[in-house]
Amino acid sequence: MHAPTSPQAAALPALPSFGAWGAAALKNMDRTRQERGRLLDRAGYGPQETPFTLLHSEPGLNLRRYGDEQPDGPAVLLVPAPIKRSYIWDLAPEISVVRRWMEQGYRVYLAEWTQIADDDDPDFGLDDYGDRLLTACRQAIAADSGRDSVAIAGHSLGGILAAIHACLHPEQIDAVILLESPLHFEHGSCCFRPLVNATPHARQVADNFRQVPGVFLNLMSAMAEPHAFQWERMLDRWLSLSNPQLLATHMRVERWTHDEFPLPGRLFTELVEELYRKDAFMRGELAIGARRIGPQDLRSPLLGVVDPRSKLIPEAALVPFCEAAASTRKCLLHYGGDIGVNLQHVGVLVGANAHAQIWPAIFRWLASRDD
Repeated sequence: MHAPTSPQAAALPALPSFGAWGAAALKNMDRTRQERGRLLDRAGYGPQETPFTLLHSEPGLNLRRYGDEQPDGPAVLLVPAPIKRSYIWDLAPEISVVRRWMEQGYRVYLAEWTQIADDDDPDFGLDDYGDRLLTACRQAIAADSGRDSVAIAGHSLGGILAAIHACLHPEQIDAVILLESPLHFEHGSCCFRPLVNATPHARQVADNFRQVPGVFLNLMSAMAEPHAFQWERMLDRWLSLSNPQLLATHMRVERWTHDEFPLPGRLFTELVEELYRKDAFMRGELAIGARRIGPQDLRSPLLGVVDPRSKLIPEAALVPFCEAAASTRKCLLHYGGDIGVNLQHVGVLVGANAHAQIWPAIFRWLASRDD
């Protein structure tokens, strides 16, 4: 057991040791949460997604292509976090990031992560998600569009995967958009560090589950940052009550929060140990296959979006990585939050202010590189 390194860490309990009964109980809680989400579907709070075609499929991945008529514009690959369903990028027409890209004339593709069946090899890691599967996406996009390079945009843990891929394949990446993505895990600013420091090696947790249930990840997040995952959400619902549109968005995000799926044990272990505990990516020591990568390997034009108020993904979790990146063209945008988004961390994807201010600024930056 690692000893706590701060008073905050000392105040946090270590993760319990889950036996077979505890693991089965958490997996059953996952099913209960998913059923609660289906009830919200029936209440009219399901996603209103843009029509799409499945361009490529393999264990762990579906590649979506949006729209029937493909424009003759550049291609973008959207990379969600590999925990919950990808439709947070396309929740409803007026707050759909997918539609914003389409309106700008982009060919829009999305890496839809899927649950890995028990009869497949469930032990996918960062090399699978950040390299192999995203490479399969790029190859399918090239065959579909005739373009050998793409812009890539990732949110949260999806931003980690997008950054890894951009470091490994800089010549194929036109631009990198990182949306509230944790890439630097500083002791004083990462809300998960005290919890990680107070727990044993993550492999011990993963071995209890094989695939780590979403409800376990929710529990750990709520323990690490209760303000973001509990109190802010309650306040947001109260503030949304007087506006039917904001309340509808809040409830659609609520439905999405119940739609997680388990994380492969190796991916969970590598996220906790290599990133949160060792900060290996920021240090230039993240091993992906035979390579070790860090911000110095990211050479594509780079734009980051941070919420200065956030304790979940503070500026210190992204800005130092962007500053250390080898990109010669960089931009940092500050997102000021929204009412009606339920969880402020996804506000940059579904918030009215984000769609009115942040996304137009992103597209202006992308367009200006050709000026």
